[in-house]
Amino acid sequence: MNHRLAVALAGALSLAITGCSTSEPPAKADTAATSEAANPLFTASTLPFGYPPFDKIRDEHFTPAFEKGMAENAAEIEAIANNAEAATFDNTIVAMERSGELLDRVQTIFFSLAGANTNDALEKIQSEMAPKLSAHRDAIALNSKLFERVKSLYDQRDNLGLDAESKYLLERYHTDFVRAGARLSDADKEKLKAINSELASLQTSFSQNVLKETNASAIVVDTREELAGLSDNAIAAAAQAAKAAGKEGKFMLAMMNTSGQPSLASLENRALRERIQTTSVGRGSHGGEFDNRANIARVAKLRAERAQLMGYANHAAYSLEDQTARTTDAVNKMLGDVAPAAVANARKEADDMQKLIDAEKGGFKLAAWDWAYYAEKVRSARYDFDESQLRPYLELDNVLQNGVFFAANRLYGLSFKERTDLPVYQPDVRVFDVFEADGSQLAIFIADFYARPSKRGGAWMNAYVSQSGLMGTQPVVANHLNVPKPPEGEPTLLTFDEANTMFHEFGHALHGMFSNVRYPRFSGTSVPRDFVEYPSQVNEMWMTWPEVLANYAKHYQTGEPMPQVLLDKVMATQKFNQGFATTEYLAASLLDQAWHQMTPEQVPDADGVLAFEANALKQAGVDFAPVPPRYRSTYFSHIIGGYAAGYYSYIWSEVLDADSVEWFKENGGLKRENGDHFRKTLLSRGGADDAMALFANFRGRAPDTKPLLVRRGLDGSGK
Repeated sequence: MNHRLAVALAGALSLAITGCSTSEPPAKADTAATSEAANPLFTASTLPFGYPPFDKIRDEHFTPAFEKGMAENAAEIEAIANNAEAATFDNTIVAMERSGELLDRVQTIFFSLAGANTNDALEKIQSEMAPKLSAHRDAIALNSKLFERVKSLYDQRDNLGLDAESKYLLERYHTDFVRAGARLSDADKEKLKAINSELASLQTSFSQNVLKETNASAIVVDTREELAGLSDNAIAAAAQAAKAAGKEGKFMLAMMNTSGQPSLASLENRALRERIQTTSVGRGSHGGEFDNRANIARVAKLRAERAQLMGYANHAAYSLEDQTARTTDAVNKMLGDVAPAAVANARKEADDMQKLIDAEKGGFKLAAWDWAYYAEKVRSARYDFDESQLRPYLELDNVLQNGVFFAANRLYGLSFKERTDLPVYQPDVRVFDVFEADGSQLAIFIADFYARPSKRGGAWMNAYVSQSGLMGTQPVVANHLNVPKPPEGEPTLLTFDEANTMFHEFGHALHGMFSNVRYPRFSGTSVPRDFVEYPSQVNEMWMTWPEVLANYAKHYQTGEPMPQVLLDKVMATQKFNQGFATTEYLAASLLDQAWHQMTPEQVPDADGVLAFEANALKQAGVDFAPVPPRYRSTYFSHIIGGYAAGYYSYIWSEVLDADSVEWFKENGGLKRENGDHFRKTLLSRGGADDAMALFANFRGRAPDTKPLLVRRGLDGSGK
């Protein structure tokens, strides 16, 4: 049973969270698509490293491949469960690790494309398959004979002569089955199956609504004058977007998935800023076909019911037990300890902006749609610097090749060579071979950086092929960003945050590429949710490391390096606006916990969703109107998917990250021996050991929280 299915057993149930919604069933696949010869998904790819044959895969191939994959996997599991021989580690645990190869392949490719380049056909397939995949997972997780074999091995685990990774695998399988409901009565198992099936459909509907509403909410502007403050390139891109949408002569500003929108930092027109912000935070909550209030309320209720069925007080208690945090008390304390300082800093920042508004005789109180605009003004006044000065030095390919790849070369000895002979699913996608210092190939890296209507919001990494010694596979990993594509012939100039995100996501890619484990269950990023962000956050440090920055931060036209005075200003502003950044993040994290720390009876109905959200923010002390949550409930895709009760993990992981950055600094920074140590003790181990044990192996001790407080200016040192 491949690692994806094993994770599903653990309760993630997050395979059906991307794409766009429809209730119409998919068109029936043609007969040719079901034949071995015609369907490329039926057999392993012959391309290097098992790279997907995107040029041969058609939409109609997926349904028969899903059906065949589930049938084959079910037969494999039945053979394991009904094996007449006594259970052994090889004939039970290893056999499950080997099973489901076709299903793993098809769902990996399908859900990756559903997130990165969806269409009507994929949306229909996704809606149909979500409950079927849920039922398939439950049939395995709730198979009594199979669990008895796992339990018999678990009970004698100390006497089986297993190596450390194998023993840990056995323990994880036992935990996964228990947490998936293996100990429930037959009647309760039937209840659990019904809940899981409905949740799978609701999660799909929710995430599809988010993408459709985001696309439908693009702001159309009639005149160029209304866009004063935007760069010429941004205005040209808005004109191009409007033309593509059949609104030639107008301008269209696409929505990003967050509450705040990039254009708010530059637009001088306050009425337009208000329109953009109001539209953004209203998504999924104003009626119509994409309204998500009923979806989130029902998801929260079902998760609470499932948690109680499993013997837990609420879904957060169930989820956190298997994370490094362990308990709701630990998460509540961490968020509660940080929130007051963050909100206090945000209020000070707001006061600074209000003074500027009053000095300009603006005649209004600072609102959410003013924050980004006036934050840039304050930054400019305080540091004689605004972020637009950076962009000419952050050209996308320069950041990638001479920044991200350069740092990986210095730290790990990696080199990269772009290739154009492998098929891609969209013309902007790029492919790179990744080589070790000795010249051997480590992995294939796929880079998909541009936003488009067919792509879900945010940034993420996924593995098309995961490393496994047992299966003899090497990694094919992908990074996805949502950088607005400039007009044809214009350079792609990144914001500071976009460049930082590129380094961040490549940290996830390194975690996947460096995996050196035997079992698929432990490959790459198969670690607790509140640990998975840690390695990627560590990789962000190299963006501003002097040697790295000097190598890539060069003017896209002249090649001149970023002036030292500008660099000094960048570094001086690192703690600027951190009250806002921390508060908007904490507000979203606290909302996540509020939704998942309820009993079924406490969950509001659809009409009560917005009132519940407002009250939750008030109770947590983060109801500061100029700083809305980074995501409001109705477009908070993270918590409908894999981050349910887990959005806190970014700041939880940042404790480990900030402490690790101090270790790198203490030990000389960007040096091969440092990279090799991080790789050997942590990155290569995937989930093959307890996460905090891996951190201790790397750091030499338990984590210290002080570096995080200093970084965010929450120790009293920020301005």
